[in-house]
This record gives sequence, structure tokens and C-alpha cells, in this order.
Amino acid sequence: MPAFEYTALDAKGKTRKGIMEGGDAAYIRSRLRELSLAPVSVDEVKEKKGTGSALTFSARGQRVPPGDLTLAVRQLATLVQAATPLEESLAVVARQTERRSLASILMAVRSRVLEGHSLAASLEGFPKVFNDLFRETVSAGEQSGQLDQVLERLAQHLEVGQHLRQKVMLAMLYPAIVMVFALLVTGAMLTFVVPQVVQVFDDFHQQLPWLTRVLIAWSNFLREFGLAALLIMALGLWFLAFLLTRPGPRLIWHRFLLKLPLISRLVRGSNTARFARTLAILTASGVPALEGLRIAGRVVDHVPMRLALEEVVVKVREGGSIHQALQVSGLFSPMVVHLIASGEASGNLAGMLDQGAKIQEREVETLVTALAGILEPLLILFMGGLVLTIVVAILLPVFDLNQLIK
Repeated sequence: MPAFEYTALDAKGKTRKGIMEGGDAAYIRSRLRELSLAPVSVDEVKEKKGTGSALTFSARGQRVPPGDLTLAVRQLATLVQAATPLEESLAVVARQTERRSLASILMAVRSRVLEGHSLAASLEGFPKVFNDLFRETVSAGEQSGQLDQVLERLAQHLEVGQHLRQKVMLAMLYPAIVMVFALLVTGAMLTFVVPQVVQVFDDFHQQLPWLTRVLIAWSNFLREFGLAALLIMALGLWFLAFLLTRPGPRLIWHRFLLKLPLISRLVRGSNTARFARTLAILTASGVPALEGLRIAGRVVDHVPMRLALEEVVVKVREGGSIHQALQVSGLFSPMVVHLIASGEASGNLAGMLDQGAKIQEREVETLVTALAGILEPLLILFMGGLVLTIVVAILLPVFDLNQLIK
């Protein structure tokens, strides 16, 4: 039975919004009138076609933060483990979430489950929200009768990813604030303060120090062309972001990142951790190794590493081992490759992959902390240097004041 989002007016003229299940839109309008509500709009819950990823979701044009999905999966896993029927669990989670777009998706999934579809098949209608990893893992859990355990693993996986993202954002927040503040202070001084101070020296008709002339030139440029320069920079950044969505420039950019000393370790570590964590969940859920490698390769954002994983799939299909194929690429952590080799030899591949993912996640956190620790003093020095340069440029004519008067 499909689900519909409705907007209606009550007897007092207040707007009411919600979700209701029914055969068609006419039936929903009839139900609303029985409830003394005047229907304004009734729309069937469907996925909005567009771009998306495993970290960003959309439904009917509304953004759903990853944190909301993480919480919803955790609640669903808890209810299923408590032997609550699946359709009832989905309804409870939909009512619990405050994100209307996510609630609509969950109700649509519940409708398909009530029609007799499996949970994995019901999730296929929303590939931008539930990626291949999610759907394949749920399918394996349903086939093995371990859906509760699979949902628990998925909830842990999403929570780990959410925790890592929060660590990265918090570590980079302070440097970003310092940089923005430095640029704002510098722009304000050049635009408003410097012109007022420089007017004092206009009547002397003498050549000012070169640093002061450069400062005045920058001040005049910002006052006359500041907005245009800002617009050009914004367009340039937009064009760069657009280029990075194209396969060719994106591959070139990702290869360039591999040449940067600290950034290279961060990129390789984060993508290796994502690959290992994904493959661990799939392997533990009973997904075949080749299918698991294919899905795990698609969750890797770094293009050269993704291409390397496609070659790994080919080599494993031809009879090679996973660790040897990964080792040939040279892009993955030697520690993780060694753990995979140990897991293949011992038959505990999922456990070794999980250990490798944890090691890489801790290393990424350490690298992010180190990078933030380096950026913070550098940005403070940069800000202090800008302010010092402006002050010196203003004071130099004062030191030569006697000569300027003559």
C-alpha cells in the first residue's frame, strides 16, 4: 500500500502536515475530510531523482543529514532485536524521526513490506538513501535469518562513520574560523582603515615607502573592484567544483593528492578504512567475496584506489588472493594487507578486516589531529604577519615624517 504526504488545513485554518497510507490520492483526501481537514496537497512518497552518495541523501528535494539516518538504523536494529515485527518497527521509527523526508521514505518502505516484498527489495526504490552496501547486507541477513545482527552491524558502521566525520569537522573548525577571521580583518583594514590613515600623507607630495605604496594599491583595488574580485573567486571555485565532478579532472586531482606528504596518508588511510569496514560487514553477513569486493570498491571515493579495486576483483575472479592483488596496487596500507592475508589463511577474514578498519580509523584521527595542530599556529602566524605588515606600512611614513615635511 503506497504512502502519501499530505498538507491540509484544520477548522482553525492552521496547516497540518503528515503521512498517511492508502490506495490512491483520492482515498487520502476522503480520509482527511472525515478528520475535518481540508486537503491542500496530497503527494505519493517517491524518490527524487538526482545526485547523491552514501553520505548525502535526498527525498522530494529535502536533504537528510547522515546523523538522522544513523539514528534511524540504530532504532530499527534495536526494535528488530526486541522481536518487534518489521513493519511495526518501520512505522515506529518513522514516527520517531523528526526529519519528514526520512519519515516519508520509511513509510514508503513499510508499504512495500506490507505488500509482501522483502526489506532489501523495498529499499531498492531509494538507492540514493540506501546504497549497495546497505541493500546487499540486508538481503544477506534476510536470507540467513540474521536480519537483527545485520542491522546491528550496519548501525555500528554508520555510527563509526558519523563519529569519524565529527572528529574531522571539529579538528578543522578552529583553523577555518581563524582563516576566515584573518581575511575579514585584513579586508576591513584595507578597505576602511588604511584610506583614512593615508590621507594624512597626501599633502606632503613626497614619494612614500614602497611597502606603503603597495598597501595603498591593494586598498584602492579592494575598494574599487573588491566585489567583482569576490564574485570572480566564487565563480572560479564553482567552476573548479564542477570540473571535479568530471571523471578526467577528478582522476588528475586525486593523483595529485597522492603526491602530497601528509594529505596522501590521510586520503589513503580514510579510503582504506572505508573499504576494510565495508568488506568486513559484507563478509560477516555472508555476501560472497567477489560481490563484497565489488560493492566495497564502489564506496571508495578516491578514483585511483577505486580503479585499483576493480583490478583486484578481476584478479580474484581469476583465482588470485585478495591480499596479493591489493599489494600489487601499492595504494593500500601494508598493515591492512597483512591482516587480510592473515584472515585468508586462518579463515577469519571478516575479523581481520574489522581489526584493519579500526587501525586505519585511529590513524586517520591521529593524522587529522596532527594536521589541525600544524595548521593552527601557521594560521595564527599568517594572521599576525598580515596585521604586522599593514601596521609597518602605515608607520614607515611616520618614521620619515621629518624628511617628508622638508
